[in-house]
Amino acid sequence: MRRHATRLAVDGRPVRWLGANFWSRSGGPLMWRNYDPGLITEELRVLHAHGMTMTRSFFYWPDFMPEPDRIDEELVAHFTDFLDRHVAAGMTTVPTFIVGHMSGENWDPAWRGGRDLFADVWLVARQAWFAGEMVRRFGAHPGVAGWLVSNEMPIYADPAHRHPADRPVVTAWAQLIRDAVRAADGHQPFSLGDGAWGLEITGIDNGFSVRDTAALCDFLGPHVYRMEDDQVRQHYAAAWVCELTGTFGRPVVLEEFGVSSDFVSDENAAHYYRQVLHNSLLAGSCGWIGWCNSDYDDLAGQDPYRHHAFEMHFGLTDRHGDPKPALREFADFAAILDRVDIDNCRRADTDAVLVVPSYLDTEYPFTELADRTYVYSTLRQAYVSARLADLPVALSRESDGMAEDGRLYLVPSTKQLLSPTWHTLERLAEAGATVYVSYSPGAHPGQRGPWYANLNGMFGVRHELRYGLVDPVEDDTVTFTFTRAFGSLAEGACLSFRAAGTPDSRVYLPVVPTDAEVVAVDGHGRPALLCRRAGTGSVILCTYPLEHMAAVTPAANPEAAQVLYGALAAHAGLDRPVTVDEPVDGELVLPPFGVGVSELIGP
Repeated sequence: MRRHATRLAVDGRPVRWLGANFWSRSGGPLMWRNYDPGLITEELRVLHAHGMTMTRSFFYWPDFMPEPDRIDEELVAHFTDFLDRHVAAGMTTVPTFIVGHMSGENWDPAWRGGRDLFADVWLVARQAWFAGEMVRRFGAHPGVAGWLVSNEMPIYADPAHRHPADRPVVTAWAQLIRDAVRAADGHQPFSLGDGAWGLEITGIDNGFSVRDTAALCDFLGPHVYRMEDDQVRQHYAAAWVCELTGTFGRPVVLEEFGVSSDFVSDENAAHYYRQVLHNSLLAGSCGWIGWCNSDYDDLAGQDPYRHHAFEMHFGLTDRHGDPKPALREFADFAAILDRVDIDNCRRADTDAVLVVPSYLDTEYPFTELADRTYVYSTLRQAYVSARLADLPVALSRESDGMAEDGRLYLVPSTKQLLSPTWHTLERLAEAGATVYVSYSPGAHPGQRGPWYANLNGMFGVRHELRYGLVDPVEDDTVTFTFTRAFGSLAEGACLSFRAAGTPDSRVYLPVVPTDAEVVAVDGHGRPALLCRRAGTGSVILCTYPLEHMAAVTPAANPEAAQVLYGALAAHAGLDRPVTVDEPVDGELVLPPFGVGVSELIGP
């Protein structure tokens, strides 16, 4: 199966965006009032010397558009100089129109008057006019690499994150801004700058549909600042978002990611950047824009730094412009991209498919929000386990129709799939695939239980569930003992898993085998892993929600599911050309360069 790896292209040639979100340390968001050309030159020089080719820049909206029908031409002149200095430095920039939200504060033009950003026709027209005017002034400049509408517009529109905007209205707003950019001859790549935080990625509706955005935009730009309770999940957080975002067929640019030196040491910040850069490359990202270029200690009395002190220290350079260790990671990464000739590589195909239930991205009648967010966290953990097993997976969204060219299908800790999907999976097994499903009744008491179309028949068992009750996992550690050889695991092999979850989810599925063979038993002699031969393939049932239990366990990784996934790959006959016996060195997951080469192949 082909994994997503769409490249950003201009005039038919791939382009590589490696850079930083840029506010000069002369003023942060107010830099255009305190414009310092010489300082800009020096700041760009340092970035370029560390392998960066571009920046993302911002029209601070209250300054650039002080009245609803007027542009500040003095600031236009500053931005023209800013573009000239990019070209002189061998760089380009992607301007952002509606800013709007920035670093812990929202700034309105004085004339907005509380009007709705998406639904008020007059205000939408003013936004479209402003975007068009900026494109007319700068669109022909060689320093412009692309266009972004906003900086995290969902936060600007709803600071409290309580009221999702109306999806059709938001999509219409985005189309009108895009049409204004194109009408002004803005031919460069275009996107929204919304963070790709929509329902299809997070399970939470904020009115911005990533599916709709993909139909309007030339690339999708995730913003990832997750804080985890597991170091391995932390290092794969951005990669996982890039994988999900890439399922919509557009190039994925990791548009914002970074750490504040107030939250992490310089050494660990460098580790974090290294992991994000490498893992997101292997997840299909084709661009990386760190947050942000500089520290702002000299602006401690200026909002937003006055009230969000940690926002002063996201810089890749310090207050004096000297590189921090994280910036050196960009230089090393740029050298690796050149070394492997990344522009002439693509991701290798795979036979392993991670199924994304449509319950993540679709609001079905009489289902709950917790069903969607549960899917997100469980799938993320399964993705981490697959990566640690050196098992590249392709994501297949149920809502787009199941991919049918895989040989191993992973359906981890799943409560819900559509009824036709269960029958499709059984048919794929009969045609030669291996289908792995681990049980879960969900994590809340609402309609608690497996929503499977044919539980007994598909898995060759007779379940012994009792109405309204669950079967709790009694032990703090669940041990699987293999009663026969399975894949790469010998008879007698043992795998141990930490039990975790809510009273609704820390449970197992009691079954009696009928047409299935018991592969492994738990510590009480009950079936834990079963295999039913189906046609020329097989259906594997795990009676424990292994991935869910790991997903809600702090510091869970690496854990035994990665060994199980390796055995599943061997059982399915998958080829894993490069494997690493010890993926963890002390406290740090090793940079996946060696594994990555096996996943990136030439044209």
